[in-house]
Amino acid sequence: MNYSLYGEQMVCSMSTQLFHIPETSDLMGNAEMHRHLVPASYHRVTAAGSAQRLLNGERAPSIVETLIACIQNAELRDRNVRVGLYTMRDAAPPTYKPFIENIIRWQDYTELHLQNAKQFVAPSSLQRQI
Repeated sequence: MNYSLYGEQMVCSMSTQLFHIPETSDLMGNAEMHRHLVPASYHRVTAAGSAQRLLNGERAPSIVETLIACIQNAELRDRNVRVGLYTMRDAAPPTYKPFIENIIRWQDYTELHLQNAKQFVAPSSLQRQI
């Protein structure tokens, strides 16, 4: 989960930076993408906290349920984040397209590590609920 969180930090930082650059301050797709990025971040943080609590020895079933729900919710939000990133890339001035491609690579990293974390946390429970 920590790697997924790290990637999310990069996506958040870089995409928010675009709001503060005159050429991209109103870039099509960025505001809409953030409407999904913020909840995706919340769900990743909550999932990471739940995983840490389990690693620390807590065993309440509700912690596992929270972890599973947050991973699933992050996945759902990630789909819309990706759509927003593609919209941004397509609408961006040519000089900013490589920067947005880099954000997309960070989103790839973020999603990959969420999938990796999923394999270690109650895999059978996650598969039943997906």
